[in-house]
Amino acid sequence: MARIVVKFGGTSVGDTDRIKNVARKIKAEVERGNQVAAVVSAMSGATNQLVKWVGDVAPLHDAREYDVVVATGEQVTIGLLALALQQLGVQSRSWLSWQLPIRTDAAYGKARIVEIKTAEMACSMAAGEVPIVPGFQGLSPEGRVTTLGRGGSDTSAVALAAALKADRCDIYTDVDGVYTSDPRIVDKARKIDQVTYEEMLEMASQGSKVLQTRSVELAMNHHVRVQVLSSFDEALGSDLPGTMVVDEEEIMAQGLEKAVVSGIAFSKDEAKITVTRVADRPGVAAAIFGPLADANINVDMIVQNVSLDGSSTDITFTVPRADLARAVEQLDRAKADLKFTEIKADTNVAKVSVIGVGMRSHAGVALKMFQTLAGKGINIEVISTSEIKISVLVAAEYTELAVRALHTAYELDATT
Repeated sequence: MARIVVKFGGTSVGDTDRIKNVARKIKAEVERGNQVAAVVSAMSGATNQLVKWVGDVAPLHDAREYDVVVATGEQVTIGLLALALQQLGVQSRSWLSWQLPIRTDAAYGKARIVEIKTAEMACSMAAGEVPIVPGFQGLSPEGRVTTLGRGGSDTSAVALAAALKADRCDIYTDVDGVYTSDPRIVDKARKIDQVTYEEMLEMASQGSKVLQTRSVELAMNHHVRVQVLSSFDEALGSDLPGTMVVDEEEIMAQGLEKAVVSGIAFSKDEAKITVTRVADRPGVAAAIFGPLADANINVDMIVQNVSLDGSSTDITFTVPRADLARAVEQLDRAKADLKFTEIKADTNVAKVSVIGVGMRSHAGVALKMFQTLAGKGINIEVISTSEIKISVLVAAEYTELAVRALHTAYELDATT
């Protein structure tokens, strides 16, 4: 017997027929003798509608009341799924976040899970009941409902799996696993059987939409084995395995050597900012990035070019495209202190990343990336690296060409 947490996203429970399909998949796991707990999102489009209603009533809204409204979508889904399971002869009961409870901090709209109490739920699972839990939400120290931010249901599922000490967490989505690149861009992309937490974290942060970044980080910290599956496969339960996200040690223990490069990711949600002719003196970088940090604007890639006479420097960096206007505003406010010449902003950029834990022990990965892009006439604007990732910023119109060329160069193309 295994203990499994399954999670179904909004498209998987988009209407009552799909909810019935989810119930059949859960029933198949129960019939295998497994203990199952389910985490579900709101029905596809429901949260967007709730957010719109909040905006219509109060554009500058109270975050506590915002959470009260947008958390209602999941309440509908957990009740419907419990009913669907009961119709199939499976004992099931829905649990609202305050009934467990799922405790979070007080950052309304983007709360973080602090603790999940699972004693009563574990007893109900041991008795053969399938608990259905809402994703995306919790209970603040004040006793009020909180939401975890977009994509928070993945985080809810992994956190519940960790609290229950589950054997694995199955994330059902609209794709059947993690691919070497986006199959919509690279028709020769292939599904990866196993990927490490580190690689999945990089893929998620660099543009892959399969798993939410916080959920991968949580899985890595608590060693929760995560499987990505499609809820639209005809097979019931996990008969068609997807991609397992696990510790690197687990893969190595199977006698398998990791490929040098596991995947090519990209993001078009980037904007480039260049602050020109800033005085080249100690503390100038802190003076630029301090106001951005205060405004909760994440800075990613950074490059600095010092003038020939050493008196000034240009600093180029990237921010999320959605934060570009706020970032420029923050820098304009600091112009009197920074004494820069101008701010240049560019949204016609994309970040392309090569990812793989095999980079740790293999040389020449960066060289191949640069040679491949040069061979296609693609200019690199900014470069950033980590131990298992190399990212470059290129003009947006070259995104697909760059991704396909790199996918082929690193021998990731499917052979059939």
